[in-house]
Amino acid sequence: MTFRPKFITFDCHGTMIYYDMAGASRHHFADHLSPEKMQSFIADFSAYRLDEVLGAWKPYAEVVHNSLERTCRRHGIAFDPAIAEEIYLRVPTWGPNADVPAGLAKVATEIPLVALTNAMNDQIPHNIAKLGAPIAHVFTAESAGAYKPQMRAFEYMLDQLNCGPEDILHVSSSFRYDLMTAHDMGIKHKVWVNRGHEPANPFYGYTEIPDISGLAAVVGL
Repeated sequence: MTFRPKFITFDCHGTMIYYDMAGASRHHFADHLSPEKMQSFIADFSAYRLDEVLGAWKPYAEVVHNSLERTCRRHGIAFDPAIAEEIYLRVPTWGPNADVPAGLAKVATEIPLVALTNAMNDQIPHNIAKLGAPIAHVFTAESAGAYKPQMRAFEYMLDQLNCGPEDILHVSSSFRYDLMTAHDMGIKHKVWVNRGHEPANPFYGYTEIPDISGLAAVVGL
């Protein structure tokens, strides 16, 4: 029997929004690095961003600043705070992955859609407006006082929705930010959108789809 959740909850950046930190890195640092070292720089910048969100909450501008500074230090490049600020200001300008508007439209009229995002309150409305489908609720790390993958972010969302882990279907392209924590939270119904960010990890129990166009079939629509 197909599970019909009370809410479909989503990771936003990377899953729904085309999160182009790699492009921002190339824009600013390609002249300093070979193509091979550029790939290493992008991977390190991503890893440091994850590390930066594991502690006490701080504004996302600081997450970008600190992680870029650490990456530059690792690669022997002079750090410019203005570049960190410019990259941070790009975030609300990014729109959806190409498959998202039509994929969301297939389910939005039947099941409320919820975004659980590591963005700031003043950033995320600009991204949400570009999705082309109604999002019933948007919950941010700023409001929760914690970034994913911390459990507190998920707990905040469930409290606000007044539901339990058994009531939702959580959708993400990331195990490390979302699906591993969702598993630990007892969220049994999960969808992994395989955008090539991370390798498959079947231990965490999910339905795999290549993009959001496959979501409607998961919930029987």
